[in-house]
Amino acid sequence: MMSILISIVVGIGLSTIVVGFLLRARDRAAALNSLMDLARFGEDAFDEEEEAQIEQAKSVIDVSTLSRGAVSLAGRLIAQIDGQGALAASLERARIPLRAGEYVVVGSCVSTVSALLMGTITNSWILGGMIFAMAVLGAAKFPTFRSARRRKALSRQLPDALSLIASSLSAGHTFLRSIQMMCEEADPPLADEFGRVVFEVRLGAPLVDALANMSDRVGVADLAWVVQAIRIQQTVGGKLADLLHTLSDFIRARDEVRREVDVLTAEGRISAWVLGGMPIFLLVAIQTMNPGYAKPLFEGSGLIALAFTAASICVGVAVIFKMVKIEV
Repeated sequence: MMSILISIVVGIGLSTIVVGFLLRARDRAAALNSLMDLARFGEDAFDEEEEAQIEQAKSVIDVSTLSRGAVSLAGRLIAQIDGQGALAASLERARIPLRAGEYVVVGSCVSTVSALLMGTITNSWILGGMIFAMAVLGAAKFPTFRSARRRKALSRQLPDALSLIASSLSAGHTFLRSIQMMCEEADPPLADEFGRVVFEVRLGAPLVDALANMSDRVGVADLAWVVQAIRIQQTVGGKLADLLHTLSDFIRARDEVRREVDVLTAEGRISAWVLGGMPIFLLVAIQTMNPGYAKPLFEGSGLIALAFTAASICVGVAVIFKMVKIEV
């Protein structure tokens, strides 16, 4: 009974820390977005309103000493381990409003709470350790998963966006104004990325270079081809509207092929998730309803059987995903 009470208290405390970090990240992003919106009105608007926005941002960034210490320590560890800044770049691509140290602290808290809850519910700290390892792995892969979803959504929005830009060019608008009009009509994440391009151009960057930066940031192959085609057109000349219409039709055809491939391989992906998750679900359910039934698995040779089973599941799931992964 005492172990359950301790687990609940620790879980509530860690959950409070996680919620605090998430609320802080949300408020900080809102404050910074307000400052970016304020930049559209020129230097004359940066007087009392600017000072108020800056003070608001400073008040949001101010956190408790304990939180600052944990984030600072995590940040230093990440800086030593990840000298290239891969985690920070992955968080930026996934549009997660957390710094690398903050994300590590939040992931550690979530993993610890998950392990404590699983160990308390199943009365098996081995399962708690397994859940902790899975939660750590999930936290490490979450930015990659989210950025992949954003890339897929952006790829599906790109043909319609190019058609809209081409139509605006045919109506007599400039290229930058056409992008601005497209941002007003499109949905995220495409509108967010092209909106960032507009801000970079307003700050003095060439339009083609801003588009190239966006292409490098999001990592979409179709967008890289579009930027390269626009760069060539700007060099040799030609009608940009016709070029964008041609690229739009080409990308739309590739997207149709990708969707057909996704439909044909959907059964294999579902099978991988079911075959990989069912043994874990059954083990947790049995341990929760009848802890003594699975007790031999957590002693002696049973641990070897569990390790072999886990390795077999991981290998089988990896093979299935490799089989259904078809590049178009």
